[in-house]
This record gives sequence, C-alpha cells and structure tokens, in this order.
Amino acid sequence: MFGVGLPELAVIAFVAVLVFGPDKLPEFARQAGRMARQMKNFANQARDELRDELGPEFADLDLRDLDPRSIVKKHIIEAMNEAEAEEALATSTPLPSDERPPYDLEAT
Repeated sequence: MFGVGLPELAVIAFVAVLVFGPDKLPEFARQAGRMARQMKNFANQARDELRDELGPEFADLDLRDLDPRSIVKKHIIEAMNEAEAEEALATSTPLPSDERPPYDLEAT
C-alpha cells in the first residue's frame, strides 16, 4: 500500500515493542485502529455531502474518477480504441482494382 513490505513491517513492530513496551502496545494499536476508522468515516461523510450537494445526476460519483492520472489514462485508452477501430474498418473494405482511393486536398 505505501511501499512497506514484510521486512519493513517487522522492523517497525520490533522498534514499537522496544519503545513502548509490550504492555502499552495493544492500547496504541487500538487507538490507531480507532483513528483509522474515524478517518474513513470522515471521508465517507464528506463524499456523501458532496454527492448530496451536486444533486441526483452525480449520485454515482466516485472520487477516484477525479484523479488527473485516471482521466488522462481513460482518454488515451479511448483514443487508442478509436484508432484501432478506424484501422480495422480501413483494412476490412479493400477497393476494387479499377477504383482509386479517395483524395482529400485539405488533408495534404
């Protein structure tokens, strides 16, 4: 999730046991869990308020859709699919041997 693997997690747990001691560590873990749950609830409430304020046409709003990387990726994939469809259409209808391909003066 944050680039933390099993070895890093083990080192963090070991340091936490050394710093806080084994008696206080469960209480700190409970507090961290409570805080994470509370942050998730805040985020969900903010999302729901945003949906309510924007109206029913945005009822299916997903905040990940607002990420610029996903927007650019979506448009690039759509453009690539359109180009592939145009290419497939162009190669699927060959011209008869006596007919010349269309010539567009504005394209040259």
